[in-house]
Amino acid sequence: MDRQNENKMITINENKKSDLPSVQPPTGRFAPSPSGRMHLGNVYSALAAWLCAKSAGGKFLLRMEDLDPMRCPRKFADLILSDLEWLGLTWDNAEIPYQSERTAVYENFYQQLAEKNLIYPCFCSRAQLHVADAPHASDGRVVYAGTCRHLTPEEIKQKRSRRSPATRLILPDTTICFTDGHYGSQTFNLARDWGDIIIRRSDGVFAYQLAVTADDALMGVTQVVRGCDLLSSSAPQIFLFRTFGYEPPCYLHLPLLITGEGARLAKRDKAADLGFLRQQCPDPEPLIGYIAWLLGQLPKPEPATADDLLSFFDAKKIPGHDIVIPGNYWEKL
Repeated sequence: MDRQNENKMITINENKKSDLPSVQPPTGRFAPSPSGRMHLGNVYSALAAWLCAKSAGGKFLLRMEDLDPMRCPRKFADLILSDLEWLGLTWDNAEIPYQSERTAVYENFYQQLAEKNLIYPCFCSRAQLHVADAPHASDGRVVYAGTCRHLTPEEIKQKRSRRSPATRLILPDTTICFTDGHYGSQTFNLARDWGDIIIRRSDGVFAYQLAVTADDALMGVTQVVRGCDLLSSSAPQIFLFRTFGYEPPCYLHLPLLITGEGARLAKRDKAADLGFLRQQCPDPEPLIGYIAWLLGQLPKPEPATADDLLSFFDAKKIPGHDIVIPGNYWEKL
């Protein structure tokens, strides 16, 4: 493995104007993981992404991120389609990509990384990772210490006889700079903030960072709107875009919806589940209006369709802090 440039500091600067969209017309997307019913946070992200693209005359694409079909049965993807249609969030692609059906696509990108000597097998167990690696200062993410990076061919052969390895991508000492459409200038050092990341699990399933980059590149996505919990993921994705020879999209990350205790809304929160919300609110307009108010687009919660919001949507009005959702919020719909 050629490691001549391993310690060379490089800066990749993707800084662009922070006003979305910087590409006209934009191609946005919504890419849910169908591991359960949509919840309020999903609808919030989907509406924001739809408005950012459609208000600028762009396209809005849909993709199902069901990399692990055991966790993502098709019934949940079907419910997402039904819920988006009910909400009036139409999509422009006739065929919806399902990541579980795109293994051959990811294999092609994986081989490109192999040809560039950017991957290596990793035999570390989960327990070993948490003992040996340092958590990231800001979000508790474990940064891999590179334990398996320099294994010899003989060591790899011996370890492979005992267990199947995952595959890691070598992330160099490279600084990624870009301007987020909501949070402004961002700087991440790949080696310090991420370390070498898994791009294929030991069971052969490709990991999120590889699949999402490949799909956004091939779908022609130029605008990514998603929650700020994925803000730092933009850095390795930009690196992958450049490595594969594609232009990275513009990013806009949204403040999170949180409970009164500060926890992020999750699919296990039944009061945020869209099945529950559709029982409480037979028509979508009150829910769309409520989320538009959360996004700073309406002065108060009032019924609206997604189309109603297009003429005055302004991404600059999105709040700059996480948004607390009261426990009985559905009573206001």
